[in-house]
Amino acid sequence: TEAAEFSDIYKLDVLPIPANRPNQRKDENDQVFKTRREKYNAVIKKIEEAHAKGQPVLVGTASVDASETVSRMLKRSKIPHTVLNAKYHRQEAEIIAKAGQHGAVTVSTNMAGRGTDIKLGEGVAEVGGLFVIGTERYESRRVDRQLRGRCARQGDPGLSQFFISFEDDLMRNFAAADRMTAMMERFGMQEGEALEHSWLNKSVETAQKRVEQRNYTWRKRVLEFDDV
Repeated sequence: TEAAEFSDIYKLDVLPIPANRPNQRKDENDQVFKTRREKYNAVIKKIEEAHAKGQPVLVGTASVDASETVSRMLKRSKIPHTVLNAKYHRQEAEIIAKAGQHGAVTVSTNMAGRGTDIKLGEGVAEVGGLFVIGTERYESRRVDRQLRGRCARQGDPGLSQFFISFEDDLMRNFAAADRMTAMMERFGMQEGEALEHSWLNKSVETAQKRVEQRNYTWRKRVLEFDDV
């Protein structure tokens, strides 16, 4: 995703390195909800389903605040879990390494605990491997992909899915959320019902590209000042 910037600014090429073993991860379509509340309820329901069959879940959030909201809701649903949010960086690697154990639920900000291998516990591959749930699309596609890439390491099975709402910052600012919300109301969508379609994934990616482009322009501008 950053190839253009490396080429323009540093005159460097980007080479993708193929995976060591074939990727077995299944990326499900995004689930798009009207409000944040409906989105979080759906996330908790999904975690309950996976937890019931012993599948470990890693929940990625875009901020410490969001991770604490998810944690509060999980406490209410009496689901044992660990929270990881750059507050406890010493324990971070230990916590994330255990995220692949049978029935484990780990809530983490997108940035926390990266670079640590998540090995699957016994019997986890049989129930589908680690399930990564994103509670929001990040401004940059790269960070979302890093979150997705935490499951299905070294040819392990894995599953990933993002849950987003039209109240999320990215959707509100860059993805014509008000138009979509009006459309959902016109179709008479029920409370808690989700939209799911591959073109919705595309429109979210377009919004992310816009933000990336804007940030790139800012960085380029600073560089131009620096060259003066």
